Amino acid sequence: MATDSNIGRLLNGRYHLVELVGKGAMGRVYRAEDVVLGSVIAVKFLSHTLLNSKMRDRFNSEARTCAQLAQKSIHIVRVTDFGVDENEVPFYVMEYLQGQSLNEMISRQLLPLPKFLSLARQICLGLQCAHEGILVEKQLCPIIHRDIKPSNILVTPNPMLGDLVKILDFGIAKLLQEDSGQTSSFMGTLPYSSPEQMEGQDLDPRSDIYSLGILMFEMLTGKMPLQAETHSFGGWYKAHHYLPPRTFQSVNPSLRLPKALEVLVMACLEKKAANRPQSIAEILKALVPLEERYTASRQVGSRIGEALAKKSPVKNPATQSTLLTEEICQLATWPKDKPVAQIVFPQVLNRGKEAMAAIWVMLPQQEIRSLQVNRLYNRIYRNFLCSMSPHPMILWLTAIYNRFHSQNNGPRWLRCYLDLKTSQGREMIRLLGETGEYRILLFALESPEQCAHAINVTIHPSQCSLLKQWAITSQSSITVGQATTSKTLLQAEFEKLKPKVVEELESSSNTSVW
Repeated sequence: MATDSNIGRLLNGRYHLVELVGKGAMGRVYRAEDVVLGSVIAVKFLSHTLLNSKMRDRFNSEARTCAQLAQKSIHIVRVTDFGVDENEVPFYVMEYLQGQSLNEMISRQLLPLPKFLSLARQICLGLQCAHEGILVEKQLCPIIHRDIKPSNILVTPNPMLGDLVKILDFGIAKLLQEDSGQTSSFMGTLPYSSPEQMEGQDLDPRSDIYSLGILMFEMLTGKMPLQAETHSFGGWYKAHHYLPPRTFQSVNPSLRLPKALEVLVMACLEKKAANRPQSIAEILKALVPLEERYTASRQVGSRIGEALAKKSPVKNPATQSTLLTEEICQLATWPKDKPVAQIVFPQVLNRGKEAMAAIWVMLPQQEIRSLQVNRLYNRIYRNFLCSMSPHPMILWLTAIYNRFHSQNNGPRWLRCYLDLKTSQGREMIRLLGETGEYRILLFALESPEQCAHAINVTIHPSQCSLLKQWAITSQSSITVGQATTSKTLLQAEFEKLKPKVVEELESSSNTSVW
C-alpha cells in the first residue's frame, strides 16, 4: 500500500500535516496543527494534475474569495492563509470543521421540518452573502457558487445555534465582472446544474437558486426531483431543459408539507431563470415565517412534555411573567455607580442562579406612571443593528409608544451599544439570543432607589438567530478601526430607520385593544 508522503510533513515551517481527511477534483485536504498558534486547522493542496498557471490563479482566487466571504458570513468556511510550498504546489489554510455533510444526513433519514427550515435558512444566508459580492480592485463583484449540492454543505454542532451550516468549495465560483471577455465553459455537478449553466451561459444568482431548489427537494424527500435517462451530459441536459420536476406527492404520498413551502421549492425549479425567485432574499422572506411558526410549535410541545414528565400542571406563561415582573420591581435597586439622571444602559440582572438581559432606564415619575396606568396602549418596538467593521458593535434599539403620552412627545427611544469585543457585550448578546427576551427596568428620577415598573419584551426567533450568528462571527472578526466609528455608522443607520418606525408605531397605536 502506497503511503502519503505529506503525512508528518511540516509545511512552510508552521503547519504539521497529520492525516488526509478528504480529496476531490480540485485537490486534497489534510487535518493539520498550527505549531505557532497551537490550533487544529485544515490545509488544502491543489491537485498535481491541475498544476498550470491558469489553475494556480484560480486556486488563489478561491482562497481570497473564501477569506473575504467568511469575514461577512459564519456560513462560509473561513480561510486564514494561503501560499505555495517548496514544490510550487499552491495550498491554503482553513478552519478545521468537525461535523457531517448534508449528503450523509439525508442518506440516513428524512429531516424533520423544523430542522430542514433551520438548515435551509442558513444555506440561504451564506449564499446571500456571496451574491451580494466582495471587493476586487475596489469593484463589488457578486460570487456565484456554481456547485451547490449536499456534499458541499457541512453541518457542524454549535453550542449557540445547535446545527451550524458551512458552505464549502467556492473553488469553481466565478467573479461576475462586467468587463469579463472570457469564454464560459461548463463547471458543476450534472444533477444539480441549472439549464443555463449547462449551456455555458454567464450565470447570475438565479442559477444557484435552481441548484438550491434541487437541494431542498432532496432534503425534504430523500429523492431527486429529476431523473436522467443516462448519467451523461446529454442525459442531464435533457432532464434539466425538458423534464418537469416530480411532485412531492408522487415521490412520497405520506409527506405533509406546508403548501407555501411546496410552492417555493417548485418555483426554484423553474426552467427559465425569469420564472424563479429573483434573489435569495425572496426565498428567505418565505422561509423565515415558516421557521418561526414550526419552531414555536416545537418549543411549546417540548415544554408541555417536560411538564407532564414532572407530573406538574402546566403554568400560564403570562401569569409567570407577571409574577416575575412584580418580583423584579421589589428587588432591583439603582446601581450606586450610576448617576441619578435620565440615562439608559444595559446590565445583566441576576436572580440567584439565573441571569437575564435588561435595560436600566431612569425617567420622570409622571411618564412611568402613564406607562403603568395605560399599559394596554403601550406599543414596543425592538431591533438590533450590527456592524462588524471596523469594530464589531451592536446598536440595541427599543422604543416605547403610548398614545396617551407619546402623541405630543413621540416615542421614548432607549438605545444601548454592545461592544462584542468585551466580555460584557458577549454575555449580553448570549443571553438575548438564548432566552429570547429582556426586561426594561424603569426607575423614577424623583425617587430613584427602587424599580418603579418593569416591562418584559420578547424577541422574534429570527432576531435571536441573528444575535447568535453575530456572537460567533465577532469571535473571529478582526478590529481594523475605532469602536466610535462603528457607533457612528450604526447611528446613521438608525436615523434612516427612525421615520418608518415612528410611522408604524403611530399607526399601530390607533388599533383598538379588546
